[in-house]
Amino acid sequence: MNRILVSITSLDEHVNAVAMNPDLYRPQACPHCEYSRLWNHGCYYRKADRSGLGQSLNPVPVLRYLCASCKKTCSRLPACIAPRRWYDWAMQQIVLMLMLTGCCVQGCADFSGRARSTVRRWSGWLTERGELFAFHLRSRFAELGRTPQGEAFWHHLLPDMGLMRVMSWLDRDLIVP
Repeated sequence: MNRILVSITSLDEHVNAVAMNPDLYRPQACPHCEYSRLWNHGCYYRKADRSGLGQSLNPVPVLRYLCASCKKTCSRLPACIAPRRWYDWAMQQIVLMLMLTGCCVQGCADFSGRARSTVRRWSGWLTERGELFAFHLRSRFAELGRTPQGEAFWHHLLPDMGLMRVMSWLDRDLIVP
């Protein structure tokens, strides 16, 4: 099951889709037992609007579904909300691009307004899992086979595809972030 719904790329779209077309978020099958009958099971809320611009959309509802067979719950997130992350993909991409261009941790923290520990954690996450991610992306997109290895791969890929789209693709094969 794809935990990330690629077609919803903004919080405004997400709020409208939850209100108008909630079945868009219903998974085809349970991710635990693959049974195909899932019931609506309410929602939980996330503070996903970190823009600080205008009126906040927080808290943002995330729909939950209950499997009729194994009784476990699951949910799907729109592409604009990063799973298990406080900040959105755009902020993470800015910090990662700064790190890839040689900016120091303190410089990235000062520019982005994020803590040095957050910048270090994001950079370490890409360093630790980057080759696995690159392998899966190269197997899905043949043209990426000609791109360089390591940091140069990400320096080439992120401006073109964007971190949100890359992680949405990777979520089909792996658990991200």
